[in-house]
Amino acid sequence: MIGYLLVSVLFSAQASLMKREKSVCSISSNQRFADCRGQLLAEVPVEALPSSLEEVDLSQNALQVIRNRDFSHLYRLRVLQLKYNNISLIEDDAFRFNPLLEDLDIFNNSLRAIPTKALKHLSKLRSLKMSNNFYTEATLAEDFSNFIHLKELSMGGPLIPHLKKGDFQALQKISLEMFAIKTASSLQNYEPGCLKVIQTKNMWFDVALDGKPDALPMMLGDLANKTFAVLRFRNLFEFMYYSGEVDIFQGLADIKTHHLILYRGKFNENLLRMVLVNIQVSPIKGLGLLYIDFARSPTFMDSGNGSSVTDLALDDLVLWDISNPDILRFDWRFTWFSKVRRLSIKNVNFNYVPCDAWDEMGRVEVLDVSNNRLKDHYLYNRKCHYSGTMLVLRSFNCSTNQLSSLSDLASLMGEFRELKVLDLSYNQLGSKESVCTWKSNITRMILHHNNFVSSTLSCLPTTVQYLDLSYCNLDQLDMDYFRQATKLKELLLSGNKIKFIPSGWSNPSLLSLAIDGNSFGLMSMGSFKDMPRLSKLKAGNNPYHCTCDLHTFIQETTTKGKVNITDWPDNYKCYHPEALLNTVVANFFPSRIACDIRLVIIISVVTTTAIVLAIMVLCYVFNIPWYTKATYQILRAKYRAHKEGVGVLQTYEYHAFISYSHSDADWVRDKLLPCLENSKPSYNLCIHERDFMPGKWIIDNIIENMENSRKVIFVLSRHFVNSEWCNYELYFAHQRAIGKTFNDVILVVKEPIDPDSLPNKYCKLKKMLSTKTYLEWPLEAKQQAFFWAQLKSVLGKPNVTRDRAASARSQHSEVAVSVIELPLEDGRLAEMMPNTDRRGEVLPESSGKMIVCQ
Repeated sequence: MIGYLLVSVLFSAQASLMKREKSVCSISSNQRFADCRGQLLAEVPVEALPSSLEEVDLSQNALQVIRNRDFSHLYRLRVLQLKYNNISLIEDDAFRFNPLLEDLDIFNNSLRAIPTKALKHLSKLRSLKMSNNFYTEATLAEDFSNFIHLKELSMGGPLIPHLKKGDFQALQKISLEMFAIKTASSLQNYEPGCLKVIQTKNMWFDVALDGKPDALPMMLGDLANKTFAVLRFRNLFEFMYYSGEVDIFQGLADIKTHHLILYRGKFNENLLRMVLVNIQVSPIKGLGLLYIDFARSPTFMDSGNGSSVTDLALDDLVLWDISNPDILRFDWRFTWFSKVRRLSIKNVNFNYVPCDAWDEMGRVEVLDVSNNRLKDHYLYNRKCHYSGTMLVLRSFNCSTNQLSSLSDLASLMGEFRELKVLDLSYNQLGSKESVCTWKSNITRMILHHNNFVSSTLSCLPTTVQYLDLSYCNLDQLDMDYFRQATKLKELLLSGNKIKFIPSGWSNPSLLSLAIDGNSFGLMSMGSFKDMPRLSKLKAGNNPYHCTCDLHTFIQETTTKGKVNITDWPDNYKCYHPEALLNTVVANFFPSRIACDIRLVIIISVVTTTAIVLAIMVLCYVFNIPWYTKATYQILRAKYRAHKEGVGVLQTYEYHAFISYSHSDADWVRDKLLPCLENSKPSYNLCIHERDFMPGKWIIDNIIENMENSRKVIFVLSRHFVNSEWCNYELYFAHQRAIGKTFNDVILVVKEPIDPDSLPNKYCKLKKMLSTKTYLEWPLEAKQQAFFWAQLKSVLGKPNVTRDRAASARSQHSEVAVSVIELPLEDGRLAEMMPNTDRRGEVLPESSGKMIVCQ
């Protein structure tokens, strides 16, 4: 039982260790690369490294020993990075099972001897970096002669005091691309012939000669007649300035090297003069002075004589990261620039260009003075004469300075007639400028990271083909400038604050446009319609309004392929509407109806046609034109009444207005009128035959008398339904009742009527017949007395009315020849005479017979 528990604990501990080991290395998805950097590993995490790995990076850990088993399972290993550890021992068979290893880096460890036995199994080795270890000797064993594929070798360290003749004999048949040797901070001994066996394209020395400067001529002698692409010296004099009189660079003339680089180290004017004088007579075409510490000797005196460096014919002269700008005129002359083609003076902290400097740089084609402290009046001195200077200058880089005036720069550059490329990025340009005159035909202008306003664009040259205005805080564009810059082919406006793409933006030659990272949200097919040659567009990281125009533009652009959107689709997200915030534009798919204007037009036309047809059908079914006509008649009548000064009476002149068809006139005259008008008290009734005003419009008569009647009695029959005028009176009664009830409407059914048989225009009558109690005229005489009692009850007790009716009747009788034309129901015109009713009926003579209501 105890044994079982012990085994369980061991397995748990091992599983925990494996889990921890696996967590310290990041394995690529294809199981070929393992990144184990900076994990403070004290040993190689063997269990965390799958056998399929081809590259392993264990840099920046705390490894001390590389054991035989650490990489024995990695048969496919090609690259192994072990730099920046504390490795003091590599066991002899550590790489025995890694025959494919090509790149081994054990730089900056604690090895006290070159691990020859461990390396001898690596026949395919191409790159071996093992410098900066604690070797005390630089001698390579004979086994190194087997590394026939070796191209890059760096070796040595801070404890190597001597370089002996046979140290590199094993390399005599190997052609290297790069060989680098490091020795102690002060080399004590150098044996001539040590470097003669080295065959390489690039030779790097990290050798300090503070205590033995005479070793340099011996080294250069060993390199005589050899050809190098680059010869590089680092910390040639690390702690003291050379003050000897012997020219220690004299051997440079015999070395066929294209570039000489002097990296770090201390230089005075005397040592620099020795370098330059010997370069003048050497094949060297490129010189780099990088990070050097320059200072003039305390005993330096300007004799006033001409400079000894007047024939320095270089393709490239690079002066980078030098704290003392005095190096530019180390002997108070600028003659060493006179035959330089490409001159780069970067981060040298100079802030003033003397007039004679421009005169001496007559052959410079490319000038780089970036990352200094130049201001406008330091660069452009109005006291200098620039005419005839810099005649072949093609490219000028003034970036990362303190320039602020485009007009001053235009005045300076105007004298450089061959200038094509101008870099003014990272300055303080952009304030409102006066007129700028550019005499040179500048084709490429780089202005990113300035602070422009829109009006500043008018001060730019119009000859440019490439213009970079990125990150200049521009909020709008000056279209006048772009209309003049007709040769513009590539325009960069990234990272500004442009709020909209101007309409009518025309650039006939523009091929590439970058407007990403701005503030506009709308983009459509019309945005770039006047740029016919545009083929490349970068417009991401803008607050896009996801609309149909944007969707259409993206679809047309991505499918037809005329314009390549280089940053599509990841950088395109919706900002508006809020419901689509941060939605990728590629996932925005509006409906076809919302975006296809042709489809919208078709649907609108069809819908409108359907609505019009529906309205026409409804008009036909419900006789709406008739109701419209009737309403129009009412309005006209009321308007005429208003014009004539006749207002609505507050008291009623009649107890009832009787509406009936001419076919029912006998029944009205013989039965209805006598019964009501001869009762005690009597009812004052209005009928058209007797009470309408002669010479007045019929519609006016109907409306006026209907409004002057307390009640309206409709005598319903089949003839009533067929009468157009009765239909009018029914409609007017309905209009009168709007906002009230129908209590003042009395329906008298003279003969049975089926409501369903009525035409649609009698919808109100149908409703009244189905919802309102009506009086039906009985045919039996016994029941007629009850009918009259019901009718009088509905009419109510008659009150005294005004004498309007009597006066109306008297007026009616007085007018014997008044004529009005009335539209008959069959469309004919009729003359209305005093004894003719409004329906064209001839009234019978009054019989004077007494009618008794039974």
